[in-house]
Amino acid sequence: MNEALKDLGEYIAGALPQDVIGTELAFGELMVTVRPSSILRVLAFLRDDSTCLFKVLIDLSGADYPERKSRFEIVYSLLSISQNQRVRVKTSVGEDEPVPSATTVYSAAGWYERETWDMYGIYFTDHPDLRRILTDYGFEGHPMRKDFPLTGRVEVRYDETQKRVVYDPVKLTQDFRSFDFLSPWEGMGEILPGDEKAKADGEEEGESA
Repeated sequence: MNEALKDLGEYIAGALPQDVIGTELAFGELMVTVRPSSILRVLAFLRDDSTCLFKVLIDLSGADYPERKSRFEIVYSLLSISQNQRVRVKTSVGEDEPVPSATTVYSAAGWYERETWDMYGIYFTDHPDLRRILTDYGFEGHPMRKDFPLTGRVEVRYDETQKRVVYDPVKLTQDFRSFDFLSPWEGMGEILPGDEKAKADGEEEGESA
């Protein structure tokens, strides 16, 4: 499988030499890094080329690397049902640099791009309806950014006594911010709750043997 993905990566890079920056195998999948301005051309090629046929957009997500000049990565996960292969297409943009919307190539990109805009603030040009999709009405900022503050924000809730929506300051209880980093299975004792019968059965089998 790795050899087939390597050959596919070389094929894609050879067909789009001006658009593809590089290819690599990561976590058992092919990763294709492309220029932001070329994303639509590359996605259309991967969808329509007879060797590729990546007809399904599985996911579109963002990642934040504040130390980089091109701070944000946008990753497109594609699936070819006919070829039984997957590929991830990645591009990087700066904080104020937009990326073309993929909705003209994959209609499913619409909500994924809205979520990426909402969480990271990555702007997609020519998106038909680019607005928040997960955060509250009037929310400010983008909560998946590494520099998003944990305090000084408000949360929205429905107040049953006032019979209306109210905004309250976010309060982070200190107890919830102290972690011992232990697995919940550690420190539970030799027998976990619910395992008493299983151990008893095992002992009986050992005795009968």
